[in-house]
Amino acid sequence: MGTVGLSFGSATSGQGFDVASTVTQIQASEQAIETPWKNQLTALKAQDTVLSTLGSDLATLTTSLQALTDFSGVFSEKQGSSSNTDLLSLTSADLTAAAGSHTITIQSLAQTSSDVSSAIADPNDTLSGSLTIQGHTFNVDSADNDTTLATLASAINSAGIGVHANVINDSNGSRLSLVSGTSGAAGQLSVSGSLSGASAGSISISSSQDGKDASLTVDGVAITASSNTVSGAIPGVTFQLLGSSPATQIQVEITNDNTDIGTAVSKFVTAYNAVINDINGQEKNDSSGNAEPLFGNPTLALIQSQITGSLFAGAASGAIGNITQLGIGLNNDGTLTLNADTLNSVLNSNFSDVTGFLQNSGSFGQTLASSLNNLGTQAPNGAVFLTQQQNSAQEKVLSTSISNEDALLATQKTQLTNELNAANQILQSIPAQLNQVDELYSAITGFNERSQ
Repeated sequence: MGTVGLSFGSATSGQGFDVASTVTQIQASEQAIETPWKNQLTALKAQDTVLSTLGSDLATLTTSLQALTDFSGVFSEKQGSSSNTDLLSLTSADLTAAAGSHTITIQSLAQTSSDVSSAIADPNDTLSGSLTIQGHTFNVDSADNDTTLATLASAINSAGIGVHANVINDSNGSRLSLVSGTSGAAGQLSVSGSLSGASAGSISISSSQDGKDASLTVDGVAITASSNTVSGAIPGVTFQLLGSSPATQIQVEITNDNTDIGTAVSKFVTAYNAVINDINGQEKNDSSGNAEPLFGNPTLALIQSQITGSLFAGAASGAIGNITQLGIGLNNDGTLTLNADTLNSVLNSNFSDVTGFLQNSGSFGQTLASSLNNLGTQAPNGAVFLTQQQNSAQEKVLSTSISNEDALLATQKTQLTNELNAANQILQSIPAQLNQVDELYSAITGFNERSQ
């Protein structure tokens, strides 16, 4: 503890001294112990802010790369087009579809089997008789006054025999409509039996449409389809038949989705540059001339070394051996640029090789992905994560030391204040005590020194 001078003038003046100021002076040297701890804590928290941003940008880079290295990512996306959308429309092309051109002609569309009853004037007419539909018999009790076209339709629907029944109305009256739940020839309805109405008399059931399969050729191969939604005729592709015209050839083009791939590569370049800019921003002094929080930090050096080293690592795939062939260029500051025209051209000429360069085992894409898995905030081995954990442990120790020192100073302050207040009261009481001595002396001797 340093030496502190007390200023209270003459000891007999009764002036005393400033207790609060004196306590502050006494504790100043003790509080100075905390200064390096607080400075270090501030520096660590500044590092945490940068590490958080860097970790977030590394996560974004990892996600952007996954879109390119994932087998079900953008490289699996396909686009399809039909030369005659009045006859055929493309529904979907999944990751198993291959780019190529196909020729389709449509001889006939698929039909769904349906039957309909003759019309009755009163839809609430009581029915009798029986119907056998797809081998399931519905007996209608004439004594049951609730048996109408509507209740019969409900019974058929509830039976779960793959037939949808409904009551339709037209200018002639009400009819029972039966529609197969299975399209094409396999769904052909089988209906027998007879119905009659209490007022309408005999009610006939007749076929309104036979179930038929669609007939078409795909690349010269004749096929049939039970539905007008056709899957599997072109692997991975689903299309819808809208009309038939045996003499019309329809061209179906399945292409790779270069647009989405270009967007994904652009996002990767942007995310990579964000990480490099984070690193570059720490390799200098701030506007006040002070070093940035992570200046010279080994974690930054590790990240920079790993990701820049991975740019030109990994095995080649056919004609593609490095990122420059994808239109990705390296700038002097370590950031990347993308030439979209070059990328589009190589996708058109060497699509499978580009895919392999990013997705094959040991490829550029997989090598960089492996490096990124060891750099970010992911536990337990991410470089940023480990640095954050180390900082957190140091911050905990420093905060505890500061808290303990503050508690000690607070106790000392209370003790000093009490002791110095007591001493101050004594100093301030000296004049009164001297007066008492003078008065006592005068009383004893009759001599008054103050009157001389």
